Amino acid sequence: MESRFHQELDQLKLTILKMAALTETALEKGIHALFERDVEIADEVIRGDREINLLEIDVDKYCLRLLALDQPMARDLRFIIGCMKISVDLERIADQAVNVAERAIVLSQSPPLPRNPLMIELAETALDMVRCAISAFVQENVTQARDVCQLDDNADELNVTVLKNLLNYMVKEVPAVERSVQTIIVARCLERVADQATNIAESVIFIVQGMNIKHHCDQ
Repeated sequence: MESRFHQELDQLKLTILKMAALTETALEKGIHALFERDVEIADEVIRGDREINLLEIDVDKYCLRLLALDQPMARDLRFIIGCMKISVDLERIADQAVNVAERAIVLSQSPPLPRNPLMIELAETALDMVRCAISAFVQENVTQARDVCQLDDNADELNVTVLKNLLNYMVKEVPAVERSVQTIIVARCLERVADQATNIAESVIFIVQGMNIKHHCDQ
């Protein structure tokens, strides 16, 4: 019985890792499609979302079975609950990657806006946070998880600055209003990715230390 339980825990972790890998790749491709105006890659992100959704369902199935049949305690219970939360955030990150890809397709049909270093920085920050949060889960590294939390304020500030800059640009360049609005939506998607990466980091801390630090991850 003990062996079967731990085998299922291992399978749960492997499913989360597969989901995480696909989600990270989707975000990478979505960002690439945006900045390189690559419609083919954007289409790949959109088509690939279904596999990530199915993996979330698999995670729910494993977790519910483990909870119902084995009544786990302590660390094992935290791990199962944490995996359920992480799978939700991974699925939401993948949805944001799809949103970015969809905006990339729309923007590719019009002349590009001037290069925006802050958008690039925001995209890189969001992607780094996802990578770091996944690594923290794999290594059960609380320090790394807290590093993700520290980056969230930076992502929020970048999003606000991008918004202000684009609003000012729209006032001066009326023909660019639609493209600017689409870019604002992308910035918001990336900011949401940063929030969801922070949620994953909070779940890692909960799994490892048994601390619920939601809404005050930096403490």
